[in-house]
Amino acid sequence: MTYFFLKTFVLGPLLRVLFRPWVRGVENVPTSGAAILASNHLSFSDSIFLPLMLRRPVTFLAKSEYFTGKGLKGAFSRWFFTATGQLPIDRAGGKASEASLNTGLEVLAGGNLLGIYPEGTRSPDGKLYRGRTGIARMVLEAKVPVIPVAMIDTEKVQPIGQKLPKIRRVGIAIGTPLDFSRFEGMEGDRIVLRAVTDEIMYELQKLSGQVYDDVYATSVKSRMARAAR
Repeated sequence: MTYFFLKTFVLGPLLRVLFRPWVRGVENVPTSGAAILASNHLSFSDSIFLPLMLRRPVTFLAKSEYFTGKGLKGAFSRWFFTATGQLPIDRAGGKASEASLNTGLEVLAGGNLLGIYPEGTRSPDGKLYRGRTGIARMVLEAKVPVIPVAMIDTEKVQPIGQKLPKIRRVGIAIGTPLDFSRFEGMEGDRIVLRAVTDEIMYELQKLSGQVYDDVYATSVKSRMARAAR
């Protein structure tokens, strides 16, 4: 109920007027049934603009830090992410990654849309980086289509580290669904998982027009942090 109210009467109208978001390919999103929306990740606002432009609700797996903050800011963050249908995940790896996978599978088992950022984190410089294979495992286990989504210019609205957004137009390009049923039963094969993930990232690169760098974004962020010391 809160999700519908915010989208329809509060945030939705305001954001449409201020940022005039455009969307191309919305017909590629199924009107019913489970599917994964695999998106590039340029800004915090990606998780706001994408659901805004779709009729169906989208559940994102959000980092757990958004739900554990303290004080007034932490309380607001926890309320906002819960109200907009996002679920906390621990990105520490190991058992935490397995728990995140299971959470995503539960969303899909309910016939819902699940939003995933295959890069695992926001791009630090606007490039598209190597995808994590967790998305491939989820696709093959859930047996659902993957719909590539490219967020356009959202990094210019709210760059990393900037608290207040800039007012400018943003866009969303939605590609045709990808079918990986030919790999059914092969979710334990690392080579298959990498091939599926790379195909998804290739489609994202075509949609977004970003420069692709075949390294993990987390490694780039770590390198940039060391250089800044």
